[in-house]
Amino acid sequence: MQQHFSLAECDVVGFDLDHTLCRYHLPQSARLIYDSFAQYLVTEKGYDEDLLTLAPDSLDFCCKGLVLDIEEGNFLKLAEDGTVLRASHGTKSMTFEEILEIYGRKEWKHFNTVSGMVSRTAKYYLYDNYFDLPGALLCARVVDSLDQHNGQKKYDFWKDMVAAIQHNYKISAFKENCGMYFPEVKNHPDKYLQRCPESVKKWLKQLKNAGKILLLITSSHSDYCRLLCEHVLGNDFEEYFDILITNALKPGFFSHTPNQRPFRTLENDEEQEALLSLDKPGWYSQGNAIQLYDLLKKMTGKLDPKVVYFGDSMHSDIFPAHHYSNWETVFILEELLGDKGIVPAKAESEPLEKKGKYEGDQLKVPYFVSKQWGSFFVDRLPSLENAEETLVHTWSCKCISTYSTIAIPSLEAIADLPLDYRFTRFSSNSSATAGYYPSPPRALLPNEDSVMMK
Repeated sequence: MQQHFSLAECDVVGFDLDHTLCRYHLPQSARLIYDSFAQYLVTEKGYDEDLLTLAPDSLDFCCKGLVLDIEEGNFLKLAEDGTVLRASHGTKSMTFEEILEIYGRKEWKHFNTVSGMVSRTAKYYLYDNYFDLPGALLCARVVDSLDQHNGQKKYDFWKDMVAAIQHNYKISAFKENCGMYFPEVKNHPDKYLQRCPESVKKWLKQLKNAGKILLLITSSHSDYCRLLCEHVLGNDFEEYFDILITNALKPGFFSHTPNQRPFRTLENDEEQEALLSLDKPGWYSQGNAIQLYDLLKKMTGKLDPKVVYFGDSMHSDIFPAHHYSNWETVFILEELLGDKGIVPAKAESEPLEKKGKYEGDQLKVPYFVSKQWGSFFVDRLPSLENAEETLVHTWSCKCISTYSTIAIPSLEAIADLPLDYRFTRFSSNSSATAGYYPSPPRALLPNEDSVMMK
């Protein structure tokens, strides 16, 4: 296996949209997502109105990589071997004693299916991206509320949560101004969306000028995609890409066959007849990686064109692109910005008046490091008083080094590098830290244990 990875060697460069090309103002978008779901549960499903109020620091509960055990109402942070490192019932943290009593030191019962990234079941839900996370806080508060009123042992709220997500995000919601989410982003795009830095736009053009084929593959529907792209990239956004695929229904886009998931053309944002094959570049809906790759062979004139895909979701982007399509993968991990080791360049460059604009929400900086859940990357094993402390990698951390070629905090972090810059791959020496650019998270460096674990 070669040690280095370079964009210059790739024929095709693909991007996810949300939280990859389009960055959000996280505190504001988190609050909006939470409110959208909570409003539905209270008004349509009769849940407690207390869910509508949110204490300023409550978003601290949100932490990528948590798994919700739906029937038990428990949230779990897992180690790379599947044992439980931290847990909460609803929002209330369990003690080490409680964790050892309930889960012991053995692999969690559903770890096999979770770690195989098998599609989600009604037994558990994996929270792995910023669209999902506010839902974790809401579910935890629902559990608190049900305990308070009904003293439940098994929980049955999940179907209502799914209905809340459907109501706000279904395909027709944007057009019909249904729910709370789309109308609000339409009316106040600047409050929620960060404009794409000039350096990134320049870099996209540079990739194109170097003869790369550029793809956009997003699960967002075409009308929302257009709003986002016009806002963050400009009205000429279509010129950046050779192929745009919306409503891609990832991860199924990578795992499904052409029969199961054909491409469709779009007219006025309405999906048309299924296509038997994908014959030319353009804007499509749904589809599958197999037929896309056939078109890429045709466009590049190569038998096995080399594709790299940038995305922020391990479950929907990185794992399936690596596992099913054998693409190179670049994991966008904003948690690297929350690391004291890296100061985002952007902080200095923004004019002051722009910086303070939406900070009245009092929801703190984006929730990169949760006090309740600790580091995304490492944690100590639950142990009883006086036992020696053992630090282990989290399951989320293990997935990064297993399925990503490299991991970066944002596109901006690499936009000024020459295209032939050689990144060290994670797989180059099976190291847990090799593939992080510009540097590994401090939690993974020697002698940092005490800092991160407090």
